[in-house]
Amino acid sequence: MYFTDRGIEELQARRGDEEVTLDWLAEQLRTFVDLNPEFEVPVERLATWLARLDDEDE
Repeated sequence: MYFTDRGIEELQARRGDEEVTLDWLAEQLRTFVDLNPEFEVPVERLATWLARLDDEDE
C-alpha cells in the first residue's frame, strides 16, 4: 500500500456512502487549490486524467 492510500481509504470510510456530483467535486478541488496553491499541478493532472478516462487514444 502506498502512503497516499491512507487518505483515499479515509475518504472512502468517512464518505463512502455519500453521493456527490462532479460539480461538487470540481468546486472542492478549486477550493483546495485556492487554499493550497502548491498542489495546483497535481490536482490539475488528476482532474485531466479523470476527464479523459474514456478516451481511447490514451
